[in-house]
Amino acid sequence: MDNYDNYKLSIVVPVYNEENGIKPFLERTEKVVNDLGCEYEIIFSLDPSTDRTYEVIKENMKRNKNIKLITMSRRFRQAAATMAGVLNCEGDICVVIDVDLQDPPEVITELVSKWKEGYDVVYAQRIDRQGETKIRKLIDLTAYRVINFLSSVEIPVDTADFRLINRRVIEEIRKMPETNMFFRGMVSYVGFKQTAVRYHREARAEDESKYNRLWGEFRMGFHGIFCFSSKPLEYVTFLGAGITAIGTMLSVIYFIQKKILKVRKTIVSGTAALIWFIGGIQIFVSGLLGEYVTRIYDDVKGRQRFIIDEFDKNE
Repeated sequence: MDNYDNYKLSIVVPVYNEENGIKPFLERTEKVVNDLGCEYEIIFSLDPSTDRTYEVIKENMKRNKNIKLITMSRRFRQAAATMAGVLNCEGDICVVIDVDLQDPPEVITELVSKWKEGYDVVYAQRIDRQGETKIRKLIDLTAYRVINFLSSVEIPVDTADFRLINRRVIEEIRKMPETNMFFRGMVSYVGFKQTAVRYHREARAEDESKYNRLWGEFRMGFHGIFCFSSKPLEYVTFLGAGITAIGTMLSVIYFIQKKILKVRKTIVSGTAALIWFIGGIQIFVSGLLGEYVTRIYDDVKGRQRFIIDEFDKNE
């Protein structure tokens, strides 16, 4: 059973080229954890950056011994950086949050409060999204609905990686060997008692994120579908069977008209278009199978999901 009076909180923050965001993030986050009055660590998980993000974090580590830094050996991208922080944290509970302050650190207090009610996972669920384009909002509105329609694991809508998980969940995630990591899908797969905290997502405090967020969301969406569901294969199987049935029926009609009824001009025309259509379906199916085979290939190789160059625990 979790110790709700004496616990350690780990805050994992994946970062890449965020030199201007470190200070304002720490100012708000440190106030939150100090008000909570618990033992804590803030782990920055850094994809090697081209700006002074590394130096800025190091400067703040001199000021606060609870700040730690994981530096990747090369750029493994956000999902790997997040997982590196989660799997190396020491807390009884872990909160994953971005540095850009769109997800307010003050919500951490509510996440912890829900955890104290007995929940193993508390995910932050957006009520609205300030400072984002209509196109981005539309994509986010539909993305998880599509994933949940296709996936065998239900992922809460209007959520990102911003959430709290306890040590029990962390250890179950540690047992998952897949190379293509979809953190929020993995947390949903684990199960246990989960609940939501609703919040208003703020506009980004600094300039645009250096992570390619839009393309990154597409990548994670594909991982969510292909890593947690075989339904696309099932749907394509039915689609292929339907097209085969239509093709067979058209062939029978053509044979009857041409060979039996001796009709010169058959109603089955546009054969070339039909060939193109079937060819397109074949290419689509091949690509779909390729997505699964690629992930099998990645997992069979058994390579490290990330490589840590430096883990400064600030001790």
